[in-house]
Amino acid sequence: MDDNGVGEKKESQTSSTDHRERSTAQEKQHVKPTVLQKDVGLVSGICLIVGSMIGSGIFISPKSVLLYSGGVGPCLLIWASCGLVATLGALCYAELGTMITKSGGDYSYIMEAFGPVVAYLYSWTTVIVLKPSALAIITLSLAEYAIAPFYPGCTPPVVVTKCLAAVAIIIVVSVNSLSVKLANYVQNFFTAAKLLIIVIIIVAGIVLLAQGNTENFTNAFKGPQPSFGSVGLAFYYGFWAYDGWNQLNFITEELKDPFRNLPLAIILGIPLVSVCYVMVNVAYFTVMTPSEVLSSSAVAVTFGDKVLHPMSWIIPIFVVFSTFGSANGSCFAAGRISYVSAREGHMVKVLSYISVKYLTPSPAVIFNGLLAIFYLMPADINSLINYFSFAQWMFYGLTSLGLIVMRFTRKDLHRPVKVSLKPVPIVLPVLLLVVSFYLVLAPIIDKPAIEYLFSVLFILSGLLLYYPFVHRRVQWADRLMRPITVFLQMLLEVAPPEKFE
Repeated sequence: MDDNGVGEKKESQTSSTDHRERSTAQEKQHVKPTVLQKDVGLVSGICLIVGSMIGSGIFISPKSVLLYSGGVGPCLLIWASCGLVATLGALCYAELGTMITKSGGDYSYIMEAFGPVVAYLYSWTTVIVLKPSALAIITLSLAEYAIAPFYPGCTPPVVVTKCLAAVAIIIVVSVNSLSVKLANYVQNFFTAAKLLIIVIIIVAGIVLLAQGNTENFTNAFKGPQPSFGSVGLAFYYGFWAYDGWNQLNFITEELKDPFRNLPLAIILGIPLVSVCYVMVNVAYFTVMTPSEVLSSSAVAVTFGDKVLHPMSWIIPIFVVFSTFGSANGSCFAAGRISYVSAREGHMVKVLSYISVKYLTPSPAVIFNGLLAIFYLMPADINSLINYFSFAQWMFYGLTSLGLIVMRFTRKDLHRPVKVSLKPVPIVLPVLLLVVSFYLVLAPIIDKPAIEYLFSVLFILSGLLLYYPFVHRRVQWADRLMRPITVFLQMLLEVAPPEKFE
């Protein structure tokens, strides 16, 4: 009798233990791991590329490209050349992205090719200056177009413009912190909207061109020859409009089937944008003389006033849509750079944490937004573009050099995509390296400025922080950051990511 009772008790305990283990296992199956999810498909990837590239640039840069190129013909050639270089560069990045499948884009590739010190300098410059200043530039453009109808015939107050830009940054940061899928839906919607306005401008230009408005294309190459440095500045503004061609490489870990979708999105997206840009500029010159383009504060709005009246009001609305979509794509990619560099120990640890509820790198996204708001305070769009382009093309050249180096030092890496033009297997990355070298040096040679020296000094200043805080990891810094990290972890409800393989 007692033995049977003991046996029943043991069986009951065993059954209870098994039940608890099964319940725990079932609970674990329903709890998502703290890793970024693969929520970005081919369509969303194309929309990220197209939506990030088509932003404020095509509505701001045309008059700057025309100013420094010296004429309609050279201007159109520069727009087409920028598209070709962007396509070739993106093909090089397709090889890198399918060879090194970590998020972070250039940061991960430079880390693999040149080691942690150079990668740290890239992350230091990009996270602190390049990405947040780019977001500030885009949202300033958005604010200028959004507020212009309320101040007809006069310049809007700077304070109002910057406050509206700050509101746009807050909205974009909120969207990207709440959900990757929501950010993708926003990107897809605004990409469709901006393509619609691009098509409207192109069709209107083609109709007017067919009606015989070809005066501005007669003797298009006649005029003074631009200087070596002026051509470089024209390319700067052109490439600013094309910037975003490598955005998909920053989110490789969240891309479904990256070996297929990464190169396919690049092949479909970037040529589409290139054709659109050239045709939009043809439409501008069909309607406006070069002097009208140069005197216009908003080329697209001036075009709308001349062609679409009384429906010209749609141009500013769609330009706002376009710039908002570009800001969303920029914020989406910027957060991943901060996240990956923090995961490698090159930024404060909390930037690598992931929202437990939403599975987004919300601390990194919020940090990028806060810096962008800071850059709004003294922001001047032209100076920010110059600073951004100079430093950015230094790193584009370094990344292309890394691809060349890894062709010899990392032959063991699997390369699902390999760009080459026989018989020279490295001609495309070499071409990108030469273009980067030219874009860095040409403006300095033509018109030396103290800003370029400040840029280089800022990049190198990262070494002053690298040795004590990254290489040596001084204990007092860890003790100082620990309570701050815990506070932010509880406030934002974030947790460390699971190890990436």
